[in-house]
Amino acid sequence: MVIDCHAHLHHRSSPSWEESDRKLIEAADKLGIDQLCCSILTPRRPATPEGFRECNQWVAEAMARFPGRVLGYCYVNPGHQRESLEEIRRCVEERGFIGIKLYNEYTCTEPVVWPVVELAIELGVPILQHAGHSHYFPEAQPRISDAGHLAELAARHPEATLICAHVCGGGDWEWTIKALRNAPSVYLDTSGSVIDEGVVEMAANVLGAERLLFGCDMSMTAGVGKIRAAALSEEDKRAILGGTMEKILRRRER
Repeated sequence: MVIDCHAHLHHRSSPSWEESDRKLIEAADKLGIDQLCCSILTPRRPATPEGFRECNQWVAEAMARFPGRVLGYCYVNPGHQRESLEEIRRCVEERGFIGIKLYNEYTCTEPVVWPVVELAIELGVPILQHAGHSHYFPEAQPRISDAGHLAELAARHPEATLICAHVCGGGDWEWTIKALRNAPSVYLDTSGSVIDEGVVEMAANVLGAERLLFGCDMSMTAGVGKIRAAALSEEDKRAILGGTMEKILRRRER
């Protein structure tokens, strides 16, 4: 089983959304990806309750269109606390979503995020947190989280299953890897368009292959290629490509 832990479907404000979603599944077929864990984000953020509810409804419809292929993350803006918690519970308990997606509306260490984390613990689902560590101020994302923030959040909520998004999404990936050394409950996804040599090997050496999750974040061939090319054992590659994510998904079943 190969599971892409970080994928996105297309917002329906794009006239080609349906064709784009179909092409995503076709690419997964060609690359040997069995399942894609998907969210849809609002084009403009911070997201309103109406905006994130609409996105999650479309993900639910995609899960029905591509049964067994598309798994859903529930995207919310924690600033709308009541609406977010209601939406997460509805998506997980009634629609079968497998996790929660948080973007950059808030840094993940801000108290407004904590109720979402507590609900994730209760429901037994992971949180995929958008993240990056840049050496310049990201004007468009002033509240972007980084691996250090996720390590801090994990220390506060050690029972939570947290996924630090796209080590290869840009920024200082060496810093990101090292920042997670002492945060065993935080997993690192390999997605992103950066294909620097040695990223996957360093992450596996510092964190252990069992804490890495295969992801593409829409950079499909790069996502697959960096795992295939990595100087790791086949056992480690199997864990990264899906073995560990399967274990995370089974926590909800238990």
